Amino acid sequence: MNRTTLLTAVAFTGLSVAGGFAGAWAFASQDDSGEWTPATQAMQTGARSTTAGIGTSTDFSDAAEQAVHSVVHVKTSVEQGYTMSPFNPFHDFFFGFGERQMPEMTPRIVQGSGSGVIISEDGYIVTNNHVVDKAKEVKVSLNDGREFTAEVIGTDPTTDLAVLKIDAKRLPALPFGNSDEVKLGEWVLAVGNPFNLTSTVTAGIISAKGRSINIIDNQSAIEAFIQTDAAVNPGNSGGALINTSGELIGINTAISTRSGSYEGYSFAVPANIARKVVDDMLRFGVVQRAYLGVNIADVTPELAKEMGLEANQGVYISDVTDNGAAKKAGIQKGDVIVGAGGKTIKRSSELLEVIGSRRPGDKLDVTILREGKSKSFQITLRNREGNTDVLKKEDVVALQTLGASFETLTQEDKGKYGLRSGVKITDVGTGKIAQAGVPKGFILVKLNNSPVGSQEDVERILGSLQPGDGVLLQGYRPDGRPDYFAFGY
Repeated sequence: MNRTTLLTAVAFTGLSVAGGFAGAWAFASQDDSGEWTPATQAMQTGARSTTAGIGTSTDFSDAAEQAVHSVVHVKTSVEQGYTMSPFNPFHDFFFGFGERQMPEMTPRIVQGSGSGVIISEDGYIVTNNHVVDKAKEVKVSLNDGREFTAEVIGTDPTTDLAVLKIDAKRLPALPFGNSDEVKLGEWVLAVGNPFNLTSTVTAGIISAKGRSINIIDNQSAIEAFIQTDAAVNPGNSGGALINTSGELIGINTAISTRSGSYEGYSFAVPANIARKVVDDMLRFGVVQRAYLGVNIADVTPELAKEMGLEANQGVYISDVTDNGAAKKAGIQKGDVIVGAGGKTIKRSSELLEVIGSRRPGDKLDVTILREGKSKSFQITLRNREGNTDVLKKEDVVALQTLGASFETLTQEDKGKYGLRSGVKITDVGTGKIAQAGVPKGFILVKLNNSPVGSQEDVERILGSLQPGDGVLLQGYRPDGRPDYFAFGY
């Protein structure tokens, strides 16, 4: 059976074990105007001046030559558990066989490696989140042999992207291309540093866009991968997917494989996704994610027949959030979205990519089918709290630690549980809440003995906690039974 594998090479120190981690993530593209904010524009301008005019549609050599100097090797050290030192026989010999000394516990260090792409002349580098996740130390080796200790500027597990910074100037940066303009059958090059080689370049074609490969493990993640048959192997995570003009159109992330090595298909996060995520991290310190406020599903042949739709036409809205952007604009449960942001929408991944490219406060034109008739709406997107404010980094990090999404109770829920206020856990991903066994749909009434009635209340209470502090959730299970959960923050 094929499986999809991330491309990080890892090894336990002293054991020479290498392999790949399963999983991957994704996000979106650019704003309505096609313009990018100053932080991103600076990266664009600096990079383009170094690569103008390179490559043609059939000649890969110039593009490859530029890219190998812009793709770096990333090495990480991660503490993963502890090892127990055996009893020391010399201690017994010199000090007798009375009370045994306690064995020493030493951290077990896991060495990982991947690739990264220089995106600015002053040392900003984009790579995959899974390459640097939980790393105690990150080293970056340039193509010219220089090595730097890197600072992790920001990580975004929901897109599997991370931004690093090294203290260097006049670096050979790759320019961002427009991944929305990539065409099926177009030639591309995959550039990286697999298996600790200095650099590798492989060629292939684009075989699919907006690909959802169902390996995400995050409630807010979006899968919209570029699929290619360019050979990509472990250690290539965070490497560059470029067009023949030498422009960065994707960040290599995952492969479909049985053996753990490349066997035909690889997947890259689109460059427009990376550019937006990088810009958010540099401007705000954290990704500002927009929400439409709906639950969606692809239109299956059965659903299409029932609703009188064409197969693979649009995205079905199975539910609408009470305080969400869609409901405020007039979108209803049962509507089918067939267009968004000027693009035809045929499946969920396409809609998520469009929404993921925007920020809270952006306006999005949406076309829906309702009872066989077409209707158009302009929706002002909101953040996860139901407003258009810029979220603070500490609030987002706190919620990521819990690994759950929250929603203010509806009037229906208040009546069902006999409550005046509270918040519902609408989704559970990976994090403290999942580890504690808190179910999706749990009604949270008190957090650390303080009443909560909104996500802002949750963020405020979490913001006062330090790592290791206790967390107590009190409320009701979906079936109405009172319950509580306690765990360390």
